[in-house]
Amino acid sequence: MDRLSLNQITTKAWSLPEAVAGCAEAGVRWIGLWRDKVAETGVEETARLLKEYDVGVSSLCRGGFFTGITPEGSPVDGVAQTREAIDEAAALGADVLVLVVGGVNGSLASSRQRVADAVGELAPYAGERGVRLGLEPLHPMQCAERSVLSTVDQALAIALEHPAGQVGVIVDEFHVWWDPRIEESIAAAAGRIAGFHVCDQKVPLTDTLLGRALPGDGPIDHRHLKACVEAAGYTGPIEVEVFDADLWRRPGGEVLAETVTAYRDHVS
Repeated sequence: MDRLSLNQITTKAWSLPEAVAGCAEAGVRWIGLWRDKVAETGVEETARLLKEYDVGVSSLCRGGFFTGITPEGSPVDGVAQTREAIDEAAALGADVLVLVVGGVNGSLASSRQRVADAVGELAPYAGERGVRLGLEPLHPMQCAERSVLSTVDQALAIALEHPAGQVGVIVDEFHVWWDPRIEESIAAAAGRIAGFHVCDQKVPLTDTLLGRALPGDGPIDHRHLKACVEAAGYTGPIEVEVFDADLWRRPGGEVLAETVTAYRDHVS
């Protein structure tokens, strides 16, 4: 339980104050924050609540979209927005800012180069503020609209261009469990793993964003992947991050209780 973190998206119906208080009541020491929830509450008030309830921040989600468009197709200055997100992470005491780098804009090769260039620009800025950028590869079916990085290897290639304290990679089970090279990729990322996110995949998979479930309700071998990231030196918080419309309609307290049970039974 010491490493369990509730990623806010799992209990989306909860406000940030409700989520922080709920974690404290359930004995969950960590929370993964989302910027939209922080914005509703305010950075200063969020920091106060975290201190009051003695809940740590495992990560802040998210920065990125360096290719210049959002999943909805609207233009965005990803570098400027990520710089703001770095400042928020520092103010909240979050060591890690999760990056979703953006989908294809132009060619795939040029899109990936834009990501590398943006990370190169932002890495020193993040390092000066004590924030580590976490490059999160997403499932290949999300390449067009959300992330041109689809594997740990691709994320690691960019991360290795910078100091380990400035740029690392996020290992999210939903996105990478299928990769036939995942064990080798995680091993190669030793010292670079900035976060480990767990959930399961619904079967059949009908939605590449919302087709997730609590650990134990799908085919992913959570303990195996946990052993891999630990062998690579990762000993930090483990976020349960589930995008599931059915969970989102339910009371946050019920969802958190099931999250704790699923973590104990299938991950820890």
